[in-house]
Amino acid sequence: MSLGYENPPPRMGFFTDTTVCIGCKACEVACKEWNAIPDDGFELTGMSYDNTVGLGADTWRHVAFIEQRKPLARQDPGLHHDTDVLAMAEQGGEDGDFRWLMASDVCKHCTHAACLDVCPTGSLFRTEFGTVVVQEDICNGCGYCIPACPYGVIDQRKDDGRAWKCTLCYDRLGQGMEPACAKACPTDSIQFGPLDELRERARHRVGQLHEAGIGDARLYGDDPDDGVGGDGAFFLLLDEPEVYGLPPDPVVTTRDLPAMWRHVTKAAAMLAGGALAAFAGSVIGRRT
Repeated sequence: MSLGYENPPPRMGFFTDTTVCIGCKACEVACKEWNAIPDDGFELTGMSYDNTVGLGADTWRHVAFIEQRKPLARQDPGLHHDTDVLAMAEQGGEDGDFRWLMASDVCKHCTHAACLDVCPTGSLFRTEFGTVVVQEDICNGCGYCIPACPYGVIDQRKDDGRAWKCTLCYDRLGQGMEPACAKACPTDSIQFGPLDELRERARHRVGQLHEAGIGDARLYGDDPDDGVGGDGAFFLLLDEPEVYGLPPDPVVTTRDLPAMWRHVTKAAAMLAGGALAAFAGSVIGRRT
């Protein structure tokens, strides 16, 4: 991906391994503290242990809690130490097996980002790290980026109308620091680093899970040939994307804009040609 920078650093991103997420919400708290994000309510929604529901202007990290009546199986967290303190044993019950699926969602920092395409002020820009950032002091609150996002990530803050979302802690990256959420994650569920290295690590992790008999393990957002050119923040899931509230086949919403403008231009040219021909015909008719 060409970024227009001279000697840019490697593209950086997130790999979120949901199999070791414990739902502690440390990432949500760290994100809010570092970025001074307002609170978004302290009442439970009734949707399990979730008080944020989804991503928004005041929620740049969202931990989903999904309860399922499925076998838990044995999961090797794959952490980088000798003692596996988080390995989870098979669990059964009188009413059948039960498991939690927990996942920390975030802006995907798409390779082909529709929000960038539609922003009229240049508030949204691609950084030298390949991430997508909103400059809130330039945002005019037009809201074009909101429906453009295929993931429904970016949102407007009600009190000022401007758009807000995860910056992948751009200020921290510039100082050689990792994003606050990854720094705070106690299980390495959120992993930060060069995107190519993360993809290789993720493929190895999926292989480990398959060998352990967890055949549902799959990657989401890692494919550079998908509808958004691959995500800068991708996930390892244990079920279909829809279970986690993710679109199954996201496509950059501005994909067809060039073809649409070509058709519009062609139609306008034909209308102009028809009007000119009609005018010329009327002039010739009057002269005869």
